[in-house]
Amino acid sequence: MRRTRSAVATDPREQRRSGSSGGLSGGESRARRSRSRTRAGAGGGVAVPQPSAKPRPKPPPRAQEAAAEEPPPADTPAASVSALDLGEQRERWETFQKRQRLSFEGAAKLLLDTFEYQGLVKHTGGCHCGAVRFEVWASADLHIFDCNCSICKKKQNRHFIVPASRFKLLKGAESITTYTFNTHKAQHTFCKRCGVQSFYTPRSNPGGFGIAPHCLDEGTVRSVVTEEFNGSDWERAMKEHKTIKNMSKE
Repeated sequence: MRRTRSAVATDPREQRRSGSSGGLSGGESRARRSRSRTRAGAGGGVAVPQPSAKPRPKPPPRAQEAAAEEPPPADTPAASVSALDLGEQRERWETFQKRQRLSFEGAAKLLLDTFEYQGLVKHTGGCHCGAVRFEVWASADLHIFDCNCSICKKKQNRHFIVPASRFKLLKGAESITTYTFNTHKAQHTFCKRCGVQSFYTPRSNPGGFGIAPHCLDEGTVRSVVTEEFNGSDWERAMKEHKTIKNMSKE
């Protein structure tokens, strides 16, 4: 029986001889054969087809990063000054506020308290009757001065010193009265109702506060070191002491 040749050539050599095989026109096929013969004649080997175009090299990672960090065009409208630009953190910030039931100011205060006073502890305290309440940021290991001047000796005024920026009166400003004497630089403040002095402004550090450790709430003091201060000879004691003058500075 005589076999009938298929209309579609299966032999690659037949496809190359066909003028329309592989989707190439006769002119394109002839041009390709001409290039192949040229390379074969020059190198004496098998013809190697050349790529139509060289691939573009990828930019190095640094160039990609620089392109991603290019500033926006000058005509891009700026963000509103009244709105804080939190970027991708806005949703997290709002969720945090709702979860903690904080106002915007309260959330900012928590952030500042956490990072502004690193290494310090927030102590709270007040007078006996509760009319005066305060908070103070200081070390958990307190350095207490036990002064023997005329007034401190009588009222047992042991205290540690902090800058004014680390002290906040929470309530009781109207319940506080002040006693001064001699140079009137020390401001001996105490509660008008119960008479307890939970803090005062010392003569040695008029820019800070002296805090009574025995008026702090329990749970935040780790240790206490007490240093005797010869306040009965105040001028000499201040001259000889190396650190007390700067204890109210930041």
